[in-house]
Amino acid sequence: MLVDVLKAFLVGICASIPLGPIAIYVIYRSLSRGHLSGFLTGLGATLVDTTYSTLAIFAFAVAENFIHKNEMVIFLVGGIIIIGMGVVMTFKDPFRHLERAGGGKHRYTLKDFVQSVAMGFSNPGAILVIFTLFAIFNINVERNQFAVMPIILSVAAGSVTYWFFFTWLFSTIRKSIKLRTLIWINRGCGIIVMLIGLSLFADGLMKLLFK
Repeated sequence: MLVDVLKAFLVGICASIPLGPIAIYVIYRSLSRGHLSGFLTGLGATLVDTTYSTLAIFAFAVAENFIHKNEMVIFLVGGIIIIGMGVVMTFKDPFRHLERAGGGKHRYTLKDFVQSVAMGFSNPGAILVIFTLFAIFNINVERNQFAVMPIILSVAAGSVTYWFFFTWLFSTIRKSIKLRTLIWINRGCGIIVMLIGLSLFADGLMKLLFK
């Protein structure tokens, strides 16, 4: 059991590493708003990974069938959501909040978390990553709450650990970078996210036109 718990911790880390739209968004928030905002954005990805890990254990066939049947809609809607967030990241001034009162910061960090969750669930490829990692690490657990809960919590712990140090690194780097450079980095992140969203939307549109 201990071995499976350690494997699950590694799954949480590995699932967070791929440089997808959430990672780009976390970099954006860490550079523009600091460690707390970036970390809370990363926690949105943790919630998504933990949810998918639960599905991987209990309902692989059901989840796979749902995604297959609704793939076109997921790609179209998810693509639009990610494109919209990319546009905001590209054209909105990410540094104007720095002079706001503390209350505004709490509101924005909660918003970061919610947007990260929405972005994660709009990308069905993430669940395939979780399923693949469970297979690679050969994690086999009995489907009862006492055996499953440590596995799920370990996946979450691995993800939280990764995002904490990831966001700390980028929030530290921003202190040594000029404001103009940060602005262009943030715009670059926004353009990358828009391209990812366009790719998802185009994939969904192709499925709609040639189904």
